Amino acid sequence: MKEESNINFWQKVAFLYGPFMKNSHKLYENISRRIKPDLNRDMDVLELACGSGQLSFALAQYVRHWEATDFSEKMIEEAKKKEHSSRLFFSVQDATALPYAPASFDVVVIANALHIMPYPEKALAEISRVLKPGGILYAPTFVQIEGKMPKFRMRMMERIGFHTYHKWNAGELIAFVSEHGFTPMKHGILYEGLLPLCFLKARKERQ
Repeated sequence: MKEESNINFWQKVAFLYGPFMKNSHKLYENISRRIKPDLNRDMDVLELACGSGQLSFALAQYVRHWEATDFSEKMIEEAKKKEHSSRLFFSVQDATALPYAPASFDVVVIANALHIMPYPEKALAEISRVLKPGGILYAPTFVQIEGKMPKFRMRMMERIGFHTYHKWNAGELIAFVSEHGFTPMKHGILYEGLLPLCFLKARKERQ
């Protein structure tokens, strides 16, 4: 039921998501700037929960193959309406049950999604499976910071069906990712968006 409720919400708001996220364009520019230096044309990248493509369109040109996925079919339909690089491919996928072979990707990006998943540990298990040994995970995620949370904005979002399953602070997010097979490499708090965001870069532990 949790997954179905989540999908129904994102299906309903897909056509509004792009315009809504324009308010966070500085945040996504900042995220892109932090990821871009680590990319090269020999890399295959998987993006989970791509939404309408804020990071996909900005970064796909710098890699060999960028697979942008979302579990909302309507989100992917919105993303496909825009012109994009021949290196960028969109598809509907469930982050907790991916169709890709083990060790398929050099990098996985999952932005602002782990906290709204009922079972994010399943997504991290799949990310670990499809990442190459030593592969990189970028998991920029909205977090709770005392005195910095716009409570009215959160209440309004929840009234229209948006649900946050995990209200982590930055330390809790980092600990959660660490507990599921990743070694944190870099993190920092960004404030340009609707909510505070922890930019988190981690490496898959070699197995």
